[in-house]
Amino acid sequence: MPIVTLNRALLLGGVLAAGAFNEPLITTALVLVILPAVIFGRKASPVFILGTMLFGEGREGAETENPKLMRFNNAIALILLTGAQAAFLAGAPAVGWALSGVVAIAAAMALGGFCFGCVLFYRFNLERHRLLAKTPSIKR
Repeated sequence: MPIVTLNRALLLGGVLAAGAFNEPLITTALVLVILPAVIFGRKASPVFILGTMLFGEGREGAETENPKLMRFNNAIALILLTGAQAAFLAGAPAVGWALSGVVAIAAAMALGGFCFGCVLFYRFNLERHRLLAKTPSIKR
């Protein structure tokens, strides 16, 4: 999972750098980095491409993460960071930094071992299954 860790570290480091330099354009760059991953999947992800060059495709028996989960987590980050961009453009920098901060907090938690996006992914799929599951009808 070194590529997953690289993705989380990039999000955390990018938001922290943006806040430290008070530069919202860094968060814009993060949007541009994760956008291809959300739209086209990991093969179009700059983070995946860089991670593959640095760490290789992966080793036999190495722990991996479900690509759907990674895409889901990136989609959440993309939504929040895009909302932050809209807030910055609308002249509401406090809202923009708050939304960016949520991404940083989630990335830090994931690096620490608790993936909040994973919990949301699990709950989303559980509820989707419940809603789409066919219930038996009783014929009288």
